[in-house]
Amino acid sequence: MASRIFAALTRDEGSSDTDESPRREEPSVRTDGGTVTDGASDATTAAVGDDASALGRLRRSRFLESLPFWGPPALLVFFFVYGAIAWNFVISLTGWEGLGSPDYSSLSTEMYARLLSDPSFTAAFRNTLVLLLAFTVLSLILGLLVAILVDQKIRIENTFRTIYLLPMSLSFVVTAIFWSWMYNPTNGLINEALRGVGLDAFTQAWLADPQFKLAAIIFALMWQFSGYCMVVYLAGLRAIPESQYEAARIDGASTIKLYWRVIIPQLRASTMSAAVVLVVFALKAFDFLFVLFGVNPGQSADILSVMMYRVAFDRIQWAYGSAVAMVLFAMTLGVIGPYLYVQYRRGEL
Repeated sequence: MASRIFAALTRDEGSSDTDESPRREEPSVRTDGGTVTDGASDATTAAVGDDASALGRLRRSRFLESLPFWGPPALLVFFFVYGAIAWNFVISLTGWEGLGSPDYSSLSTEMYARLLSDPSFTAAFRNTLVLLLAFTVLSLILGLLVAILVDQKIRIENTFRTIYLLPMSLSFVVTAIFWSWMYNPTNGLINEALRGVGLDAFTQAWLADPQFKLAAIIFALMWQFSGYCMVVYLAGLRAIPESQYEAARIDGASTIKLYWRVIIPQLRASTMSAAVVLVVFALKAFDFLFVLFGVNPGQSADILSVMMYRVAFDRIQWAYGSAVAMVLFAMTLGVIGPYLYVQYRRGEL
């Protein structure tokens, strides 16, 4: 009996000592087999898991998977295109004549001030604007009219469309040689045709007379690129539902009102796309004028691209030629920039 009482007292004292000592929290078991000791461990484990999953997603992303394919070309374009443009701008701020090394210690806008006081630059800038506007607008109008005629389901549509688009595949050099023969004052086809119908008084030295130089260039470029406008507008016309034509005719709209008020307003996207392409080709018309006139087309037909080449490579004034090139680049950017912005706002970029 005494031994039992002593054992009971001993157990009570041991339990009281245990209750007074700090109790160590036993780790709880998670459903996935792991253990969690406290809330801090939960947060640490979750953060590590998030970082690991984010890193894994990044490693498995299409960006890194496709990087070996587009990364090297992007670096090459960035270095040889945008890097060259930046270097050209820096050269335009120097007085480099093309010999020796450029002096980058004293950069100034002297070359741009010289442009503003140069009559040759004023004439080239004016001719470039006239070429852009006249060539683009007239090509769009001619292409639209031809597209409307072709859209009438003519029998020889495929043949006519191929022949009319054929000049687009020719280079500026081939086109220039062809039209230099057409404009020949002695035996050119244009003057020969005028003489054949008794209009000898209208024969001209088309490429020698300052009054007709720029007009002759615009006409030749229209011949080459109006076929492209025709194809673009024809695709836009074919995309318009036939029900709109029928509804307008039921309402009593004439053919002119049908196209002017219903069809043409829906061709804005086609017009913008074709206009941007035409402007870019007009700014690149250096080959065409160089074959026709060389480096000196005269102030009546001079454009910025020809002036840039003449100043930089014929007169060896690289800094001045770089300034002309930057003006030409700014004009190009002024056309492409708004177009890309509109495309981006529409979600088409």
